[in-house]
Amino acid sequence: MPDVFNWQLGRDMHYPYAEAHPDRQFAFVFNINRCIACQTCTMACKSTWTFSKGQEYMWWNNVETKPFGGYPQSWDVKLLDMLDQAHEGAGRAAAWTPAGGDSGDTAYGTYDGITIFEAAHRAPQRKDVALGYEPSDQEWSSPNFYEDTATGSKDQRDKLTMQSASLPEHGTWFFYLQRLCNHCTYPACLAACPRGAIYKRSEDDIVLIDQKRCRGYRKGVAQCPYKKPMFRPTTRVSEKCIACYPRIEGTDPLTDGQPMETRCMSACVGKIRMQGLVTIDERGGWAEDRTNPLYYLVKVARVALPLYPQFGTEPNGYYIPPRWAPRPYLRQMFGPGVDHAIEAYSLPSRKLMAVLQLFRASQTIVFRNEIEEGEKIFERTVGGKPWEIFNDTVIGYGRDGREVARVTVEEPRYERPDKHYNSI
Repeated sequence: MPDVFNWQLGRDMHYPYAEAHPDRQFAFVFNINRCIACQTCTMACKSTWTFSKGQEYMWWNNVETKPFGGYPQSWDVKLLDMLDQAHEGAGRAAAWTPAGGDSGDTAYGTYDGITIFEAAHRAPQRKDVALGYEPSDQEWSSPNFYEDTATGSKDQRDKLTMQSASLPEHGTWFFYLQRLCNHCTYPACLAACPRGAIYKRSEDDIVLIDQKRCRGYRKGVAQCPYKKPMFRPTTRVSEKCIACYPRIEGTDPLTDGQPMETRCMSACVGKIRMQGLVTIDERGGWAEDRTNPLYYLVKVARVALPLYPQFGTEPNGYYIPPRWAPRPYLRQMFGPGVDHAIEAYSLPSRKLMAVLQLFRASQTIVFRNEIEEGEKIFERTVGGKPWEIFNDTVIGYGRDGREVARVTVEEPRYERPDKHYNSI
């Protein structure tokens, strides 16, 4: 089994295939702090891709409530438990060694534990290439199971704290987790498929299933840790999120030939989503480009983190973690970068404040941004340190260099003329 470098883990790891990387990588960032669980993204995806017979329980995009929700039910709890058992059998701990620098390939530290690939590789009887399981029909049946269900103080479901809530952590809490296929750099579904029906597009690493090759063995369903490939009983083959690749290719006339955000991204009411393409360097990592908003959020500001990086798939979906949830829970979900990410988001730097305005500012993918400085509009002292906000203007540019977004930090106000009866 070849060794590949997983920059989210800060080390080499086992994977069935040798490294192969595209020129550009499809990636996205979700800001959990802004999500209202309106499910507009879910229905936008559903009405576009999975509205046919046999797809009734296919939700390529879903928004679930944590800590108790999930689609399929308890998908992460089950896999984390299996991974814990693998660590116990190997006499190891799923621990992280803190990072030494502020950025780079080991920004999150080094993972000293076992990935789902290494757990399967170490098993006495090697049945699969990755640790996993196939959910039951019942687990697939309730996409909004435990929706809006909060955990009580000290994680007692039936006892809610009556004390007033205050940051940094709330006693009674829950948050929404937005999910779609992470289009991983090292997909477990691809590694598991005995037919070689799952592949990555060479131009952007979007993970797809060849419907003609698939025979519905459901190995990809079982061994994807995020449970995003789904079996369709009417056709006897599996399907999954295709990242709306016709839009990524720029074939939609609305954006005049420029790459366009996916349906779930462009429909987001809460403006929590940003999606795009980052350039890949010769080593397979993200080439430095601080003007690319995704690169800046993930690699420079380090405010966006991968979902369950310890699984080892190197997901290309990143999350700005919620400020109010307990830190140990968030570290389990997003890795050791949580504390820095929440601190950076809670008191954003001048540049980060501007880049955050680009979320849902345009349906056209932003490849580059620049900032025009504005006047100071706010200042205060937080934790003994001065903090200022400036009304800067952030400008986003598409692939061909044309301007596609222009947003100010302070939302503009418009006064309706007196000639209208309903003017204020």
